[in-house]
Amino acid sequence: MDLFHTKSGLSLGFTKSSIADDPISLQMDTTFRFSVSPVPLQLFEEKDDGHRENRIESDEEIRIWGQSMCVKRQRDPKPLPNPCKRFAPDPGLDQRRAAVRSWGNQRLQEADPELSEIMSKEKQRQFLGIELIASENFVCRAVMEALGSHLTNKYSEGMPGARYYTGNHFIDQIESLCQDRALAAFNLDSDKWGVNVQPYSCTSANFAVYTALLLPGDRMMGLDSPSGGHMSHGWYMPSGKKVSAASIFFESFPYKVNPQTGFIDYNKLEEKALDYRPKILICGGSSYPREWDYARFRQIADRCGAVLMCDMAHISGLVAAKECASPFDYCDIVTSTTHKSLRGPRGGIIFYKRGAKSRKQGMCLSNGDCTDQLDFEEKINFAVHASLQGGPHNNHIAALAIALKQVTTPEYKAYMQQVKKNAQALASALLKRKCKLVTGGTDNHLLLWDLTTLGLTGKCYEEVCEMCHITLNKTTIFGDNGAISPGGVRIGTPAMTSRGCLESDFETIADFLCTAAEITSCVQRDHGKLQKEFLKGLHNNKDVIDLRIRVEAFAAQFAMPGYDS
Repeated sequence: MDLFHTKSGLSLGFTKSSIADDPISLQMDTTFRFSVSPVPLQLFEEKDDGHRENRIESDEEIRIWGQSMCVKRQRDPKPLPNPCKRFAPDPGLDQRRAAVRSWGNQRLQEADPELSEIMSKEKQRQFLGIELIASENFVCRAVMEALGSHLTNKYSEGMPGARYYTGNHFIDQIESLCQDRALAAFNLDSDKWGVNVQPYSCTSANFAVYTALLLPGDRMMGLDSPSGGHMSHGWYMPSGKKVSAASIFFESFPYKVNPQTGFIDYNKLEEKALDYRPKILICGGSSYPREWDYARFRQIADRCGAVLMCDMAHISGLVAAKECASPFDYCDIVTSTTHKSLRGPRGGIIFYKRGAKSRKQGMCLSNGDCTDQLDFEEKINFAVHASLQGGPHNNHIAALAIALKQVTTPEYKAYMQQVKKNAQALASALLKRKCKLVTGGTDNHLLLWDLTTLGLTGKCYEEVCEMCHITLNKTTIFGDNGAISPGGVRIGTPAMTSRGCLESDFETIADFLCTAAEITSCVQRDHGKLQKEFLKGLHNNKDVIDLRIRVEAFAAQFAMPGYDS
């Protein structure tokens, strides 16, 4: 029996192997006739419920173009499921979608009330306090929005145009824009300078430079930490303990400030460098209040055959605003944080020279080839990724691009000028009150107050200030006799300048600082300098409470950037 028939040469027949006269065959020709041979009715049985059941009593034989194929089938196959059920709505689908919306769209206060409360308290602390830590600042609303954006979702290991993952077309645009703005912020020619904006911090940036240009055990030279340098420049404790990774993997030998003046002793620096022969000479620090003589550093680096690197983390905003000397005129590599005077997100950045070497830069690093072209770019980019970091933080890079755009505006230049004016006003006010400042003043945004002349320790004074809602940080001071003493504090003006403080406001702040010193002296006299006993003397101390009230009333006058109130 033909089920259907058209003009086609394609015929399809089914048979049982026991039915010799009814083979299953498939032929095809160009007339496109299609037929199906009769299916014997004895293959079907009537079930009691009225349904037919296909009962196969032996193997089936299938012939395709004359080739025999034998297949086995279940003797009693189960009824096929209704294909329409595959498209039936899942009763739990709406519930699953609602669950995604529930956890994915909750505000912080709803999702985590405990954490939200702690964050609110921190916001209030910042608003009611005087922030004088030189490495801290306040960012604008736009930077906050970028940091808390959907960009945090994307993984983008590699460099623009050369990512490990796909889907980075717009991420590439963001990072390239950030690179362009970084060069523009410091007025750099892209043919002569390149930049990597991926480091997670300046410490990470510094270590990437070392990894790129040095082999383990190679020598570097930076400012001693008690003299105002940074630990990432390779610092050892007085006991000889290696503190930073730079000192663990590389050999370092520090230069120091003159103990009588607090200024860098460039003559001794040159003498040491010529003896030590470092492969990287580092200028820049975290607690040095004076200008850097980059020209002299360049001469020394050339004489000892070193790459000259500057860590301008603290003064990068001043450099961009042309309110201090620029290291780019003399250095081969420049690193920086992005969150101090630049008022950007927390992170790091590396600038490196491009192009031909000068005649005095003809030396070869031990892990590189001797060529007439600088090869910092490839080595540094590879050191950042994949040697030391994974995927960059795209939300941070976008936020940095925003901050760097602001850096090029006249308003930012005016801000940095005010930062310097405020630092000088604060220094003058403290000097009038017979306070001792390292180097006798400041050329930038910070100053160092030597408390040893008052018989105070930096730790005790820091504790009193914090209880009065003034935040600053203790720092080591290289003493007159060459001994290292934790008897100083570092004070910076960028953060409170961002909130709108002017010179007269910093004269008021100087009064608060001197009052805190008087309280510290009284508590030390009555309870001693040991931390446990000293803290007991601060508990319910009336002078502390009175000063805290005055500080909070003062701070509340100034708006917090990034917030409506």
